[in-house]
Amino acid sequence: MSKNDFDSAGPSTALLGPDDPAPFVVENPGAGSPFLLLGDHAGREIPRALGGLDVAPGELDRHIAWDIGVASVGADLARRLDATFIRQRYSRLVVDCNREPGHAGAMPAVSDGTAIPGNTDLSPEAAAQRRSAIFAPYHDRIAAELDARAARGKPTVLVALHSFTPVMAGFVRPWRYGVVHADDSAFSAAVLRRLRGELGEAAGDNQPYGMDGHDFTIPHHAWGRRLEYLELEINQGLIGEAEGQEAAAAFVAGLLSAALAEIGL
Repeated sequence: MSKNDFDSAGPSTALLGPDDPAPFVVENPGAGSPFLLLGDHAGREIPRALGGLDVAPGELDRHIAWDIGVASVGADLARRLDATFIRQRYSRLVVDCNREPGHAGAMPAVSDGTAIPGNTDLSPEAAAQRRSAIFAPYHDRIAAELDARAARGKPTVLVALHSFTPVMAGFVRPWRYGVVHADDSAFSAAVLRRLRGELGEAAGDNQPYGMDGHDFTIPHHAWGRRLEYLELEINQGLIGEAEGQEAAAAFVAGLLSAALAEIGL
């Protein structure tokens, strides 16, 4: 398979019909970089069987449905760094792939003041079906990629890409970038130092989010394997349009490469 091909999983349970897209996409498979890029909230698809979760279509354009800009920034980064990018296609409103299974926020009934009727009074069976169809294949694919890289003796730095809304619940969030970490990654620390050098207080240290026990992807995949990691948050005001996405990808590519050289991996 060419490194420019897309490697997609097939539908895995009855929740996803033949007209539904696969739950994840792998861009630039087999790439040579130590970086493995992830997009837990990069998509906003809704399985047809869920009827749009009875949410007004315009709401699915908002940050409540996905991490705006991450799919494009991640794809650009994959090209610039010769890195593999695994991204989720389905909306975080269907199932949040960065939350522990069973977490109250994994299938929210309300998100930033917007009711999600399709998530109200979900049965355990319906919730399990979503995890089986979407959450599990995505994380299984990440694990398979990490296993294959380990078998080849290839070092890996896991980079989870996220974006955040500039205003949440009326609170203005002034940060341009944020590093989410648990004080256990030399790479995260190196990236944060460089961001602070470039942006000062506009670089958030565990802002606007901290790694407080709700995250799933980095703890699940990086900690057990003792991998260096970065969970990077980007202000959506920077990457809402194509020009900003390209500029952010160029900036982040340089940042990651410099931090990698600093830690000597």
